[in-house]
Amino acid sequence: MAPASEPRPTRPVTDYFTGLADDYESHRPGYPPEAIATALEGLARPVRVADIGCGTGICTRILAEAGAEVIGLEPNADMLAVARRHPAPAPGREAIVYKQASAEKTGLPDASVDLVLCAQAFHWFDASAALTEFRRILIPGGRLALLWNRRDESDPFMAGYEEIAGRAQEHARGEGRLMRKNRSYDPADGGLFANVRQLIFANAQRLDRPGLIGRARSASYFPRAGALKDELEARLHQLFSQHQRDGLITFRQRAELTLADAVTA
Repeated sequence: MAPASEPRPTRPVTDYFTGLADDYESHRPGYPPEAIATALEGLARPVRVADIGCGTGICTRILAEAGAEVIGLEPNADMLAVARRHPAPAPGREAIVYKQASAEKTGLPDASVDLVLCAQAFHWFDASAALTEFRRILIPGGRLALLWNRRDESDPFMAGYEEIAGRAQEHARGEGRLMRKNRSYDPADGGLFANVRQLIFANAQRLDRPGLIGRARSASYFPRAGALKDELEARLHQLFSQHQRDGLITFRQRAELTLADAVTA
């Protein structure tokens, strides 16, 4: 349920990425191995991880490659189908299990995982219900990791991209889509998690022209058809032409990792 201060969305947020899974898988960035290593650091091996809101499994596979045993949970059937296309990164070992479920009702047993990780996903959840569920499925003293790739608007190309994205978001909001710009959240709210700390990692992408268009199209708010889609894509082509070097642009972003520990009773 959305907070009272937000308009009620005209369709479930779990449907926002239906039809976008291929663009998402092809054009969204990964996450720095250093960020994943930091999230796993100090946990007893093998680390059991619930990757909640796992999408197409981008972060799920990185976790498995780092040696974790991962359950990827995702409510959107299209995204989950793309995730399941990929073979396990460790042949002969079932390092990843995928399940269709929500953050608020994972269906996992009590105290069954060492780490709950949400990559580019927590802003879509009912925060209070999700944190209560995360605390339930974590072992005593288990860890929560919230991870986002945040765009860096400090150069002219990224500032131009942000203007285009803002126009798309404004239009989506006008059509009744829920837009949550603020990706930060204090998991200590509610008293279930403590010892909150945040780390930042560089995570720029190098994109060619089709990659830039695909990156924009992978956003839930980007129009899928019509005059506005044509206008925004034309602006993206122009922006790319102005700033490309040797057929590539640098899409600047940083990975922000927030860690917190489950409070024991």
